[in-house]
Amino acid sequence: MATLGGQLSINARRHPDRCALVFGETERTYRELDADINRYAHALLSLGVGKGDRVAVLSPNSDRFLLALYGAFKVGAIAVPLNPRATARELRYLLDDSGACVLLFGGDTDGAVRSLTQLDPEPTARIYSLDGASGFDDFIRLTPNMPNDEPPVEVVEDDDCMIIYTSGTTGAPKGALFDHHRLLWVGHSMSALGLNSFDRQLHVAPMYHCAELVLMVLAGFSMGTTHVVLPAFEPRAVVDALERHRVTAFLGVPTMYQLLLTLPDLPDRDLSAWRLGFFGAAPMPPSAVEKLVATLPDVGFFQLCGQTEGGPTGIYSTPDDVKARPDATGRWAITNAEVRLVDPDGNDVAVGETGEMIVRGETIMKGYWNKRDATAETLRGGWLHSGDLAVRDADGYITIVDRLKDMIITGGRNVYSVEVENALAAHPDVLDVAIVSRLDDTFGETIVAVVTPVEGREVTLHDLRVFAAEHVSDYKLPRDLVIRSIPRNPSGKILKHVLRAEVRTQ
Repeated sequence: MATLGGQLSINARRHPDRCALVFGETERTYRELDADINRYAHALLSLGVGKGDRVAVLSPNSDRFLLALYGAFKVGAIAVPLNPRATARELRYLLDDSGACVLLFGGDTDGAVRSLTQLDPEPTARIYSLDGASGFDDFIRLTPNMPNDEPPVEVVEDDDCMIIYTSGTTGAPKGALFDHHRLLWVGHSMSALGLNSFDRQLHVAPMYHCAELVLMVLAGFSMGTTHVVLPAFEPRAVVDALERHRVTAFLGVPTMYQLLLTLPDLPDRDLSAWRLGFFGAAPMPPSAVEKLVATLPDVGFFQLCGQTEGGPTGIYSTPDDVKARPDATGRWAITNAEVRLVDPDGNDVAVGETGEMIVRGETIMKGYWNKRDATAETLRGGWLHSGDLAVRDADGYITIVDRLKDMIITGGRNVYSVEVENALAAHPDVLDVAIVSRLDDTFGETIVAVVTPVEGREVTLHDLRVFAAEHVSDYKLPRDLVIRSIPRNPSGKILKHVLRAEVRTQ
């Protein structure tokens, strides 16, 4: 049966000398990568890690992050990728919740890990460094003398292999559990969107996050693509890598693309190899989409929309759809998935009416780790209830208008924050914007615009209301303005619960 580690090994036999991984100045062929992963796997076995054990991996994007991840896959363990920007207390929650027996950490995460060991009680997971951090057991010292052949563990397609924690935009993260079968099917989805074994991918978005990890990393290794990894996003370094490595496929969150567009020489760089551009994980204002397509006309841009629990299956727009309807979120269900918009009773809504987007398919999570009630609430009748409110038009375009929990009801009227955010985002002095609500005795809720102005510019509530009045009805206009940076999680989603709590206490 197919597994994630097994697919990588097949590619090591199929094209052993093809470049598999580039990180810094280190390059590995598929033969070399598979051998190094096997050494990691044997090292985990030597620590007593077995099938079903959870192995937490905490690291910025790096080659060792991928070696540790795939080493866990090959021994039948369940990998738990963690946010390298997590605090010590957040890490303890994630380790306790997952029941990880081992934590492998690398990069600049040692400060948080040292703080973690000073908490009371200390974590039960045994902690090993991936790059020789002082004061910790060194995992890498175990690997050179380990065998480079396949570990003696039978791993099958139905075995659990990963817990991916949700972004935590509304509270404590929940762990979505997947087996090899579900994550391999994501590769089929990406193949249907044009990714193939000859592509050269650039990884910049955080690889612990579902979108980059599953859609690009796991799908690519299963196909046999070449992977170029940067430790973090920096616009100039990204463009240099796209050009130098003749990258053909790249996924970025909207903020990344918007920062790339600020580079004055972007249209003059030799990006002729780049053919597939994917964006998603958070809404991109239509004005930014139009500028992206105009600046890079030879790249086919796909918009993707899904969620961690879906693996992240959902909906997408083709490059033609993106050009025709930059305001839409997607038009088609990802291959192997079905998508419906339903009312609170589970009935399909009519064209033009708002409904919750629900999804089912091969890649949907098995459930939340150790959270039976939350699983039952989210997976109902075989469908994943996304919590996203959306509208489908007569041409099949779907536009997400809000999160179910973020919808604002003011004076008895529904206001969907994304619509107002898109209207304000087009203002030339607005760099970033979020719409939330404040409780109001008269209207129930009143609309608050939280805005980050362009550097050196000023915005006023009056100016924003006049500008937005050309795009939305008057009852949707903000009645208050807060100037501050917009808090976002690593995938670019606005942390509205943070903003909502702030404005309701002011």
